[in-house]
Amino acid sequence: MMKKTMAVIMAAVFMAASLTGCNTGNLAGTDTTGQAPDKKIIRVSESFALQTLNPHLDYQGWYTSIYGVTETLFYMDDQSTLTPLLAESAKADGTLWTITLKEHTSFSNGDPVTPDMVIRNLKAAGEINTRFADFKDYTYAVVNQKTFTIDTKKVYPMLLNDLASPELAITDLDHSGDMKSELVATGPFVVSSFEPGGTIEVARNEQYWNGRAKLDGAVFYYMPEAGTSMMAMQNGELDAYTSVTSDAAEQYRKEPEKYKLTTIPATRLQFYILNENRQNEAVRKAINLTVDAKTIEGYLNGTVSETVGPFSPTAPYGKVTKAKPDVTAAKALLEADGYTLNSDGYYEKDGKVLSIKLAYYAARSLDTLAALMQEQLKEAGIMAVLTCEEDPDGTYIATGDFDIGLFCMIADKAGDPYYFISCTLKDGAPYNCGGFQNEQVQSEILKLETEADTKERARLADQIIQTAIDENAFGYVALFNKITVTRNGVSGVAENNPFDFYFLNADTDMD
Repeated sequence: MMKKTMAVIMAAVFMAASLTGCNTGNLAGTDTTGQAPDKKIIRVSESFALQTLNPHLDYQGWYTSIYGVTETLFYMDDQSTLTPLLAESAKADGTLWTITLKEHTSFSNGDPVTPDMVIRNLKAAGEINTRFADFKDYTYAVVNQKTFTIDTKKVYPMLLNDLASPELAITDLDHSGDMKSELVATGPFVVSSFEPGGTIEVARNEQYWNGRAKLDGAVFYYMPEAGTSMMAMQNGELDAYTSVTSDAAEQYRKEPEKYKLTTIPATRLQFYILNENRQNEAVRKAINLTVDAKTIEGYLNGTVSETVGPFSPTAPYGKVTKAKPDVTAAKALLEADGYTLNSDGYYEKDGKVLSIKLAYYAARSLDTLAALMQEQLKEAGIMAVLTCEEDPDGTYIATGDFDIGLFCMIADKAGDPYYFISCTLKDGAPYNCGGFQNEQVQSEILKLETEADTKERARLADQIIQTAIDENAFGYVALFNKITVTRNGVSGVAENNPFDFYFLNADTDMD
């Protein structure tokens, strides 16, 4: 433990030296703290080491978006609502989408954003990013100087949500080289210095199409250790960062005169699957009445927020309900089902103790969640036997060998409910491995797959998830929080947006 502590301290000392030395030297007028006295330069830490500036590759676009360098045709606002950005409008006629760009959009070199360049970007992303491979096969056509069409060849209402994904950022492919170390894009900032695997500096895009950025620039330092970011923040060497740990958050809360801490539910979900092939309705309902998500939220110390369904309650497709925890009601259900409480405090029937196999894997705090659920179930007289697996997809998810199967995944990938629903509730889906079957739900999923109206999509999603809750097929526990700390006087770092790929923007400011 002592060696680890010393390693963190030495890393912080080395980082502090780099902050006050050459790393900020490219920003004119920096003083001994790394801050430019005559310029607004925000200093931020990131735990991911960017190796290339190509936003189309893997998840690199998340970070060029965080840096305020790249933009997409659409974006997700703080309420998880799809909103036009570079695009002015879009409409669908069957498989044919017509998209019109805003009149004044341009790249940082002053060149206009054209339909032809947008099409080339979408195809380029499809060629190198398997998650968007369909984009290389779509049929495109330029209509006029600001309008183009995409034929998806089959009805695909989630297209615009895809176009809000940061991997589909629009860049000037003619002037960005291979995009490994240089990038011409449309965002309010431009890359001024890039060290692969290290520090990245950005400066104001003086030709930004959507108004002048309030900051002169920013420096993003690579700090993989959470403790290093905390020390740097406390030493006055950072102005903001996200992914704040619960321990660090507790410290920042003690000094409200220095720091502002913003905690909101994000999009990564902790949930469990209830196996209908092994436990009847009474037992599954008793489990759901026993698991207390609010208490679990407290034990996980601010890193998660309890949830009713898989999506944020602020999203239009997050309007579902579930019964409040009630251990007394859970016991009554079991007793009505023929169970009696034995001398050890566990329910049994026909001489057999009600023993539940709770399978989990250790990442994403699921080990802690499993232990907490075990204790809660014990209070209701249910024995939970914990089984930890390294590879859930290759073990209990694949085999169905569980009574309760814990899992964690991003539920809201791009402001649309279909991805999570299709992965967990559709017949044959990988995480519909607990025997859930409902013909009405399958019919509604088919409608959701092709429904273009956003209000109707939200209604269908709410109805589908509500059925899963009512039939005690799943238990939705908590959404991981997006925790952002800023020095007082810093504002507008997308701290209220649940998506992790937003941070720096034209409205970001500091005193």
